[in-house]
Amino acid sequence: MSHADLLLTGRYLLPGSQQSGLLENHGVAISGDLIAEIGPIDTLRKSYPDATVLHSEHGLIMPGLVNTHTHAAMTCFRGIADDLPLMTWLEKHIFPVESRLTSEMVYQSTLLSLAEMIKSGTTSFCDMYLFAKDVARATAESGMRAWIGEVLYDFPSPCYGQLESGFNYIDEMFSQYRNHPLISVTVTPHSVYTCSPELLRRLGEIADTEQSLYHIHLSENAAEVATCRERYDTTPTRHLDNLGLLKPNTLAAHCVVLDEEEIGILADRGVKVSHCLESNMKLASGIAPAVRMLDRGVTLSLGTDGSASNNNTDMFGEMNCVAKVHKVYSMDPTVMSAEKTLQAATLGGAAALGVEKEIGSLLPGKKADMIVIDLDQPHLTPLYNVPSHLVYAACGGDVLHSVIGGRLVMRNRELQTLNEDVIIGTMRDLAAKILAF
Repeated sequence: MSHADLLLTGRYLLPGSQQSGLLENHGVAISGDLIAEIGPIDTLRKSYPDATVLHSEHGLIMPGLVNTHTHAAMTCFRGIADDLPLMTWLEKHIFPVESRLTSEMVYQSTLLSLAEMIKSGTTSFCDMYLFAKDVARATAESGMRAWIGEVLYDFPSPCYGQLESGFNYIDEMFSQYRNHPLISVTVTPHSVYTCSPELLRRLGEIADTEQSLYHIHLSENAAEVATCRERYDTTPTRHLDNLGLLKPNTLAAHCVVLDEEEIGILADRGVKVSHCLESNMKLASGIAPAVRMLDRGVTLSLGTDGSASNNNTDMFGEMNCVAKVHKVYSMDPTVMSAEKTLQAATLGGAAALGVEKEIGSLLPGKKADMIVIDLDQPHLTPLYNVPSHLVYAACGGDVLHSVIGGRLVMRNRELQTLNEDVIIGTMRDLAAKILAF
């Protein structure tokens, strides 16, 4: 008889993003960190009589959401400099307060973001920020799955000081987490406007050597494009392509200002894109041509960006916004359907991170990363189409349970790996210090 540690069962099970795949009165048998079997509830109970059973009468079991572009520790800046243009927000407010950050502040702020992500259904995220070792330390405690990188740029960092020390810092991170079951290290140049061509190339070589993601902000707004044209007489996308840095391991965040040729370049090079619509809207950066990218075959995923520019990490809210805004932007209600949007937030995110064979959908042999939605809610009644509800009606607060790598990290809305009350209390104290900067 096969072994299972946990049976997660419910009213419905959605293995992917298609309504046609919906299963009723099914569950998942979890063994270690893997999905052992998916089947009818009665069958699973008979096959695995010794497994712990967590049944949700009105529950929907689905893949965990994948957030492919975050700055988790920026929760400490949530609401501190709102309603400003990107460059003003970044250069006049964010960079100055970031210069005062410490490793402990990043650690505590990351814990808050992790609690928020778990409680709103995210099971995997890709993060670039300062003091990345402390981001990883907090993440390891939470049990979340993550891709984490220390951002590098031409000027000194409050984390590692002079640029050359930054290379030592990321080398140490690769050594520390090379075989970690949940944490992968990425190479993360900030952008083409904060990194010289030499720095961009050098980091590209490290990414190739380490076989890691090359995670970068790209073509976020018109000002970035204008700056790149002034310096290099070309656009950010073509600049990276000229440097040989647009590859299948490149994860480009934003990609708002693109012409048709650039979309073709991204598709041809196999570049993955993290679409951060709510952040782009709030900073008035524009609306990325997500529909046209999908039509050209670009792998599209969703990211929330940091909580200083969103101002949350609720991927359900992000999906809702993406599906609706692209309809009105295109003046076509058929684009970015619920199923297509849900795909971007799950298997599309996994593909952007290069792990679509491991996470992003529920299949035997894949990692046991999944969430349970409580459908016994007024705003989720009646139920005709599950993907529609998940994109247009559900919210992060509807997530009841979360399992990551076979580990129950939230049960009945209660975090199992983090102390939510302590985290919130600590962050309130930290906010007072930040206001005094």
